[in-house]
Amino acid sequence: MKTTLSPIERRALKAKAHELVPVVMIGDHGLTPAIIREVDRNLKAHELIKIRASTDDRELRTKWFDEICDALNAAPVQHIGKIYIVWRHSPELASASAKAALPKTRRKAPRVTKRQEENRAAGIKKKKVR
Repeated sequence: MKTTLSPIERRALKAKAHELVPVVMIGDHGLTPAIIREVDRNLKAHELIKIRASTDDRELRTKWFDEICDALNAAPVQHIGKIYIVWRHSPELASASAKAALPKTRRKAPRVTKRQEENRAAGIKKKKVR
């Protein structure tokens, strides 16, 4: 069963995939179980991958694209010529990227003016204004 994406999600994934290189090649033997396993392995590792097919038959390439997405519960992002872009959510990668995205900054002390520093050094407490 294919995963579906909204047009906005698909556009964002296309933009991310633009810089990727194909990690799986479908050769002369066609779409074999070994190719499916390799695509699955790469989806677990990267979430978003490019696949290159070597055949010139358009109908066969479309059939392979659908078979890959159905077999692996992946979302078809784009199919241009002999290149497929496939995405599947990976919870392990999502939690790792969320942890990496968290800011690792320390809480800064409030800014202090020169007069406030002098008053602290002299032991003068701040007057409360009412």
